Amino acid sequence: MKTGRRRKLHFSKIYSFRCGRSSFEDDHSQIGGPGFSRVVHCNEPGSFEAAIHNYVGNYVRSTKYTAASFFPKALFEQFRRVANFYFLVIGILAFTPLAPYSSVSAILPLVVVIAGTMVKEGIEDCRRKQQDIEVNNRKIKVHRGNVVFEHTEWKNLRVGDIVKVEKDEFFPADLLLLSSKQQHPLSPQQLLLRDSKLRNTDHIYGAVIFTGYDTKVIQNSTDPPSKRSKIERKMDKIIYVLFGVLFTIAFIGSIYFGITTSDDQKDGTMKRWYLRPDKSTIFFDPKRAPAAAIYHFLTAVMLYSYLIPISLYVSIEIVKIFQSIFINQDIHMYYEETDQPAHARTSNLTEELGQVDTILSDKTGTLTCNSMEFIKCSVAGTAYGHAVTEVEKDVASRKGSPLPNEMVNGKDHVKGFNFEDKKIMNGNWVNEPHSEFVIQPYLKKKAPKLCSSCSFCNIPCLMPWSLLCVERTLSAGGEALEYGYPANTSISQFQLYNVLNVLEFNSSRKRMSVIVRDEDGKLFLLCKGADSVMFERLAENGRESEEETREHVNEYADAGLRTLILAYRELNEEEYKEFNEKFAEVRNSVSADREALIDEEAEKIEKDLILLGATAVEDKLQNGVPECIDKLAQAGIKIWVLTGDKMETAINISFACSLLRQGMKQIIINLETPEIKALEKAGEKDAIAKASKESVFRQISEGKAQVTSSREIKSFALIIDGKSLVYALEDGMKKHFLEVAVGCASVICCRSSPKQKALVTRLAKAGTGKTTLAIGDGANDVGMLQEADIGVGISGVEGMQAVMSSDIAIAQFRFLERLLLVHGHWCYRRISSMICYFFYKNVTFGATVFLYEAHASFSGQPAYNDWFLSFYNVFFTSLPVVALGVFDQDVSARLCLKFPLLYQEGVQNILFSWRRILGWMFNGLCSAVVIFFFCTKALDPQAFNSSGKIAGFQIMGATMYTCVIWVVNCQMALAVSYFTLVQHLVVWGSIAFWYLFLLGYGYMPTSVAATAYKVVIECLAPAPSFWLVTLFAVISALIPYYSYSAIQMRFFPMYHEKIRWIGLEGQSNDPENYNMVRQRSIGDNKTCG
Repeated sequence: MKTGRRRKLHFSKIYSFRCGRSSFEDDHSQIGGPGFSRVVHCNEPGSFEAAIHNYVGNYVRSTKYTAASFFPKALFEQFRRVANFYFLVIGILAFTPLAPYSSVSAILPLVVVIAGTMVKEGIEDCRRKQQDIEVNNRKIKVHRGNVVFEHTEWKNLRVGDIVKVEKDEFFPADLLLLSSKQQHPLSPQQLLLRDSKLRNTDHIYGAVIFTGYDTKVIQNSTDPPSKRSKIERKMDKIIYVLFGVLFTIAFIGSIYFGITTSDDQKDGTMKRWYLRPDKSTIFFDPKRAPAAAIYHFLTAVMLYSYLIPISLYVSIEIVKIFQSIFINQDIHMYYEETDQPAHARTSNLTEELGQVDTILSDKTGTLTCNSMEFIKCSVAGTAYGHAVTEVEKDVASRKGSPLPNEMVNGKDHVKGFNFEDKKIMNGNWVNEPHSEFVIQPYLKKKAPKLCSSCSFCNIPCLMPWSLLCVERTLSAGGEALEYGYPANTSISQFQLYNVLNVLEFNSSRKRMSVIVRDEDGKLFLLCKGADSVMFERLAENGRESEEETREHVNEYADAGLRTLILAYRELNEEEYKEFNEKFAEVRNSVSADREALIDEEAEKIEKDLILLGATAVEDKLQNGVPECIDKLAQAGIKIWVLTGDKMETAINISFACSLLRQGMKQIIINLETPEIKALEKAGEKDAIAKASKESVFRQISEGKAQVTSSREIKSFALIIDGKSLVYALEDGMKKHFLEVAVGCASVICCRSSPKQKALVTRLAKAGTGKTTLAIGDGANDVGMLQEADIGVGISGVEGMQAVMSSDIAIAQFRFLERLLLVHGHWCYRRISSMICYFFYKNVTFGATVFLYEAHASFSGQPAYNDWFLSFYNVFFTSLPVVALGVFDQDVSARLCLKFPLLYQEGVQNILFSWRRILGWMFNGLCSAVVIFFFCTKALDPQAFNSSGKIAGFQIMGATMYTCVIWVVNCQMALAVSYFTLVQHLVVWGSIAFWYLFLLGYGYMPTSVAATAYKVVIECLAPAPSFWLVTLFAVISALIPYYSYSAIQMRFFPMYHEKIRWIGLEGQSNDPENYNMVRQRSIGDNKTCG
């Protein structure tokens, strides 16, 4: 098949389809490219004509690496980190004469760290590989000729294969629907997309059109944005600060060394005779002192590298993996009904869960169950239905007024149908006005889901005729439906309607329509949609019951119900023919603006409608939502709800779920003023936009004044509709809007589009600079989830799009309480304490190296043996800090939930402030000074043992190293809040391992052991001074921290310390202590961190 050149074809969209054999044509190479249709040879995927198109196979992979790319790509990823790259440079320099230690001892720790991280990457990618194998090896029935279908794997499918997909199976590729139980016209609308699931029919037959990477789901998939926690970004800054310190002290030391070297042979006297400057190489040559200073700078940069914690990144990654496992295995976040546990899809953001300042939430399916129950309706201006909603119950309880008896639901109902009204049930509808609009449906085909009240479910109720046509005809997926009147009436007439066109719903149109033809040949357009777009499309003669319907819709909104307006119009043949031709043309176009053209054509025919009425359905709140929101509000977390509901609906549901509370001052921003309405009727678009912008700015300014000036009102709530939000998000106004929003405890954005949700999330994140969490359950929430610092997807009934785009998946909104207040607080505290301790132990160790080199006149002499230097971060101090990050907890989960204000420690970043970080570094410096001067003054120049031998630098180094190991591990023991057996093993085991290593290493040949040769057996162990120096040096080094902690705990306790104290004393249930601790302001503790 040959086509002419057309506009650019989007590869993921089918343009045309051809079954059967095609002749070989000269320009076959262009077919399938841009501007040409795709040729598919059904049942002949292996033919020569099919092979020339070279379509991709159906195998897909989601792995990050391949066997060939793993090592180069993984190594590149590791050395993108500045710390790892620095240690690589140091390792290379270690092979030069400048190195103060052996090259092997410098390279080995880097190899261990990089290898550990690469193993982790490999394991994670192997898991992805297993998932790919599972998907690619799924079975599907493929036609092999003579109406014989055989099972084959998905990966073996080719373009042109005919497949049979059965109920509840996934589509293995993009298929063109060929046959099912129902008859369908062959069109692009019948394209069945890969990874969708077949429901509501036993099986279908389809032709494979697009395979593998050409399928729409793969073409449209994008890598999620790279997210890093604020702590990790701040950690990078600390690393840079340490780099600055390292180069500064290396530079100062090199200047001093150069000056000292130039004076070594001054006046013919060698001051540092032991360096033999008269026979020295360039490193100590007084005649070339500037060059010696430069070389010393490079040596010092290598020597002081132990200020930088080489194992920090890999240790944090290990800890975060364990934290993710704890989240995944928390039985309290397991939803038994759907067999779904919580799932941390990334381990990068666990500590960020403890710093959330603002939650941005969808409503439908997130706060609610997304399970609609038909409860009320309005027909021709008359309201029907008396069932009571949860919102009405909440309003009644707040006002203290009991509900009328007739409003109380007294009997069970079928799922999805909770309608009660004696006036139109059991055949009583015939006595109602406009009874010609009411009809009992009977469906010839077995499709009970198409009808909420039909003969199949034996519910004796009635529904408005055209309401039913719109709702059920659309639900039928384009079937011809037959409707009839109930048998107990005098009417016994059936009517068949054929669906001709479906005008699909989208977030900008906010409506959906079908065009049908009845048995008499008449054409009708049936439309349903939001009241904001439907009333303006009514004809002048179609507004007979508009005022009454508006009142009913507002009443339904006040009751927390979701409403739809329904209307219709009759079409003539010429009008429909003209529309159908243009609609088919734009529908089959392949231009970039295809969707906009379709909407434009639909707009032309969706006009002059006759109002029929409205339907109202209830979407009940999920269990535990009010309690969860109340607890999060107590934790000081701001909650913003972004919903597509009417303002009245959103406000009342917000009261029901505790988002709005009694005593809250509501700041409402909308465009429902008489002036705006008058301009809308006049249709002057420029004047409407100008007046609307001015109105929104004025209302925002007034709201800002209320928030900033009021002292009596403790909390505000901002409520804004979608029209106003358009102007509020403009560049000149969004800053003022944000100032009002951040001053409010709750924000509700009504009638929000998916794009607006993403823009509001971006504004909250960028404007406040604080951590934002977005939570949603549907595809329209994906943009919001990806914009937020943390995206939480709820695995609900709207599919898995939100979950697949999220960082963490949960099954119910109420699990957010435990996820943040317990796991979030623990993870934040653990990571913060872990990083602070990491820098403490490295500053302690690095400072002793610096002090000893300064003591040796900056000669480049290390204080410790080469392997002592190498193994410090890798073996002797790494496991305790990992155990701290995995197991430590300041308070129990029960107390975390009982005192939610504790969560503010993370929001205000008290535990990882610069003051706290520098405080830990200063503690490390103090420990280093105490250890160094205690050891040097105690061991030099007195005799070290009974034989009169003095302590050489190898004894001095081993003693100082022993003191450092003891001090940093005992400091860990003092800092741990919750000891477990594992922590005891790693803390005291690390100290014991040092002695075992020193003993075993000392027995190695001198070529390996060097200065450590038998240093324990011959020097250290027999000398009492070694044990006494170790004991008193460790105690002296720990006294400053212990004293500071005792004073702080006694006079300036932090919030978590007060909670721990009353918990340890068993007073957590005492009301007086409970209220005292609960009401204490976190801000009072900022100076105590």
